[in-house]
Amino acid sequence: MPRMLRIAAAQMGPTQRAETRETTLARMIALLEEAAGKGAQLVVFPELAFTTFFPRWLLSGEELESYFEPAMPNPRVQALFDRARELGVGFYVGYAELTPEGQHFNSAITVGPDGTILGKYRKVHLPGSVEPREGARFQQLEKRYFEYGDLGFPAFRGAESWHRPVMGMLVCNDRRWPEAWRVYGLQDVELMVMGYNSAAYDPNGGSTENESIRTFHSTLAAQANAYMNATWAVSVAKAGNEDGSGLIGGSCIVDPNGVVVAEAKSLADEVVVAEIDLDACRQGKEKMFHFASHRRPEHYRRIVDQVGAQAPA
Repeated sequence: MPRMLRIAAAQMGPTQRAETRETTLARMIALLEEAAGKGAQLVVFPELAFTTFFPRWLLSGEELESYFEPAMPNPRVQALFDRARELGVGFYVGYAELTPEGQHFNSAITVGPDGTILGKYRKVHLPGSVEPREGARFQQLEKRYFEYGDLGFPAFRGAESWHRPVMGMLVCNDRRWPEAWRVYGLQDVELMVMGYNSAAYDPNGGSTENESIRTFHSTLAAQANAYMNATWAVSVAKAGNEDGSGLIGGSCIVDPNGVVVAEAKSLADEVVVAEIDLDACRQGKEKMFHFASHRRPEHYRRIVDQVGAQAPA
């Protein structure tokens, strides 16, 4: 029997620094309701979905802490959880996490249709710098505000009504690193979900990257890694102009062959839906790659051993 799941990428347009949490939450609930109206059972929101991308500013004190969630759910976001449970829809959402111990992470959770948190992930690959770059028009201060994720890459099972897919989560820059995908691939991942807030310019100050090439790279990362790990992938942006700083769009749903089956057309709030067959992963996992039987890590050698080695005669 086919394991079919209807999934939605809930791209968000820009969230300005001056916008209230209530306004942003209302937008998210509207996207959730639109997705549910189109039959979606799982909705994927972006990275840091409840706020603007605050690491572009030098912040401290109460203003900085106001962007973090001390628990999930909490009263400021409870309405999203309540509406999702009423609709019988699950979701992935990225947020800034404050732990009881006072640690700060760029995190994401996947929530089942009954409101149960099925999995949690903390971003590992933090871009940017700790200190602001002098004279730079744009800043990227994730290393200042977040600690490196400490949960690894734990695959988990989705909800029974989703046919219990093996799922994995990433956040933004993580999707550009093949090691992250491979760890999930070796756990037989069938559905990767991820959100991002990616700059439409080189956030490190270079001049060789623009919105077009960065959007291309974002989609390429999802396509290539979905194919190489024989998994469905849902990659979702917060896009558009946030207080003068551009964010790319390019939200997409990619099949296990690396083919984009649905994608956003705008830089605004937009719902993209696709019906996916989880058993489509079997072609790659069982017939093409044979992950377990064909891997030969004993022959890989350490990279350091390869440096300076002479080619065989």
